[in-house]
Amino acid sequence: MDYARVPSLAYPDALNCAAELVDRNVAEGRGSRVAIRWPGGALNYVQLLEESNRLANVLVRDLGLVPGNRVLLRGPNNHMMAAAWLAVLKAGGICVTTMPLLRARELAATIDRAEIALALCDARFVEDLDRARTAAPELQRIVRFDGADSELDRLMRRASTDFVNAPTAADETAIVAFTSGTTGTAKGTMHLHRDILAICDLFPRSCLRADPDDLFCGSPPLAFTFGLGGILLFPLRIGASTLLLESASPPHLLKGIEDHRATVCFTAPTAYRAMLGLLPQHDASSLRKCVSAGEHLPLATFEAWKKATGISIIDGIGSTEMLHIFVSAPEDAIRPGATGKAVPGYEARVVDDAGREVPRGTVGRLAVRGPTGCRYLDDPERQAAYVKFGWNYPGDSFRQDEDGYFWYQARTDDMIISSGYNLSAAEIENVLLEHAAVAECGVVGMPDEERGHKVKAFVVLRAGHEPGDELVRALQEWVKSQIAPYKYPRAIEFVTALPRTETGKLQRFRLRERG
Repeated sequence: MDYARVPSLAYPDALNCAAELVDRNVAEGRGSRVAIRWPGGALNYVQLLEESNRLANVLVRDLGLVPGNRVLLRGPNNHMMAAAWLAVLKAGGICVTTMPLLRARELAATIDRAEIALALCDARFVEDLDRARTAAPELQRIVRFDGADSELDRLMRRASTDFVNAPTAADETAIVAFTSGTTGTAKGTMHLHRDILAICDLFPRSCLRADPDDLFCGSPPLAFTFGLGGILLFPLRIGASTLLLESASPPHLLKGIEDHRATVCFTAPTAYRAMLGLLPQHDASSLRKCVSAGEHLPLATFEAWKKATGISIIDGIGSTEMLHIFVSAPEDAIRPGATGKAVPGYEARVVDDAGREVPRGTVGRLAVRGPTGCRYLDDPERQAAYVKFGWNYPGDSFRQDEDGYFWYQARTDDMIISSGYNLSAAEIENVLLEHAAVAECGVVGMPDEERGHKVKAFVVLRAGHEPGDELVRALQEWVKSQIAPYKYPRAIEFVTALPRTETGKLQRFRLRERG
């Protein structure tokens, strides 16, 4: 990736990102500041350094880790997971953090693909990992922790708080992050030590603009790069604090915000929409910045949150392949409904299938390049599909207006072509979400002999509304009344829930599979 084009990212050749995130804060006098909070406890930067150093000593001296070894981490968002992540990197290892709700077959695929021999696992989540070993015998050792008397806890009590960080290079792999599976099988992506710092020094500085007195919080798991950056890396980079919640569903997240007076929140559009109805029961007045990513932020959700809280949600698009957000806008430059502009340090444009930039206002494929980019793990075919003509293709359709703002249309394979019209699933979803009966919805194109494809909406209703033909017609007429009539959903199916990944992304391919 092209770091030379961004002078602010001129990192030294010898670089350990974990040392930059924790050791540097202590060395520069911020050791007494709280680094991590959770319900019932906290660690300041000195304590976080000591805990991660103990863990690093255990990894090297007791568990035989050598630089370059990959270590699987499994558990909810808590201080032990954070310390383990830092410790693996301090010891020169490579972190492979997994979603806590993955089952044995999914874990086995990850272990096999990433060639993992060692795992650190929260004792409450060890059963599926144990079962995974049947299909992935390369996993030789699982070390449990529970914060009390599990194997890892006992080893840590005997370990020194002093540790000499591994002399890693800036261009050595730090993490293997697996995609969340919106389009099918998860893929492993590799990111370097300098990439970890780059995402801390780009979007947060230009768009988020938080400060050391902020307390970050959010719902994404640390295995999701949106969560890793937003609720661990970004606060540590500026000496701020983070609130780690093992359960961060909308009511739990709001309670955490209220109890701890959090000021910066990272979560998905679905969660912001769900929290709207809960706001009257909670004091969220401490919030001053909110960030949304993971899927398109509907204009209706943006406007409702702004009306309820006074806060303009900072929207952003990123990807596991690119590590974090590369298109966004700071609060004072938000254009409601638009995702934003290329984050300084990145370039983005809208192109046709041949990679040629299309005229402003024309829908095409988003292409982006910058200091971070896609490196698939042992998958040259997918690498060639994602990186073309020197640009990364995240798989989204956008249009760019005359002022340079990018307007999301759909996933590239979610653009619906019906009777010769290009229809945006996101646009139709936005309109449906404005109807009083609709809690959630997902729109896809289904094969149709007459039109090529027809628009089908899967709708989750709000309490008090009953499914039926009358409501189908009402929703169809509502869409016709708000946007061009040819865009209305020809079919509507009422469902109790939409298929989503653990990170909250809608799995449209599963909706298409339902027919």
